[in-house]
Amino acid sequence: MSALLEIRNLSATFATRRGIVSALSNIDLSLAPGEILALVGESGAGKSLASSCINGLLPRNCRISEGEVLLEGQRIDNLSNKQMEKIRGAQIGTIFQDPLTSLNPLYTVCQQITRTLRAHRYISDADAQKRALELLEEVGIPGAAQRLHAYPHEFSGGMRQRVVIAMALALRPKLIIADEPTTALDVSIQAQILELLRRLSKDHGASVILVTHDMGVVAETADRVAVLYAGRIAETGPVADVLLRPAHPYTQGLLGSIPSMERKLARLPQIPGSMPGLTAIPQGCAFNPRCPRTADVCRQVRPEAHLAGARRVFCHFAEELAS
Repeated sequence: MSALLEIRNLSATFATRRGIVSALSNIDLSLAPGEILALVGESGAGKSLASSCINGLLPRNCRISEGEVLLEGQRIDNLSNKQMEKIRGAQIGTIFQDPLTSLNPLYTVCQQITRTLRAHRYISDADAQKRALELLEEVGIPGAAQRLHAYPHEFSGGMRQRVVIAMALALRPKLIIADEPTTALDVSIQAQILELLRRLSKDHGASVILVTHDMGVVAETADRVAVLYAGRIAETGPVADVLLRPAHPYTQGLLGSIPSMERKLARLPQIPGSMPGLTAIPQGCAFNPRCPRTADVCRQVRPEAHLAGARRVFCHFAEELAS
């Protein structure tokens, strides 16, 4: 099966007062139709920036400096903003972390969904409202017909996020980017939203890129996972393989710091130090100052991808750690 999305050797830079700094470096990823891929890592790892390179919503001082992004074989990273506007919504839907930033408080949810529809389709007002009602019912808004003309502030946080998901699905895009879609919600609502995303992905055949820092969300939702560190991929592969048999020291550290019902520890393990800033990424492996397995080669040579089963691991000792 051919890939829906391909990211090839992608690098991105920021223009700052200190000069040009690298934010993403040589990212290679692919996404099959109907697949859910999680991008995971600490804050600042480059997860959201990688997704912004796909939908073209980059900060003004950021640009793609190398590589390419292909959607169904068509290169989209070099398109103009006007050309990307035709792709966003129609082929790529986006669900942001805070639904209040995605919804206009001055318009009803019906108005906002129908405006999305009419921006890309020739459709009558009556048909657009009918489609808006169908979408609200599909994402599980109780009493959708009565709430169709309500304003965003009249919905709870979980219901607002469902409205945002409805807007993202309005034009039946082939790719959905969900950037921390459950962070602002309580645990019970998180589970409902994740189940909704899984169901809609299955029903619509849409692929999903799920940006998160929560390994529990990854285990519950994704088919494959890519672990990012300092703008680089540390490890990528099927969720079960990566979470049960992590082969990169960073992935091992992330998973080791998660509380477990089976382990009784006085103190949870932690990764020493902190992620380097964009202007202070070390030579060789970016993780080497914090890694318990660091050797001279780690400080001098950036690791290439090593195959460990179905995984790709960017570590000089990947085969040893995976065994």
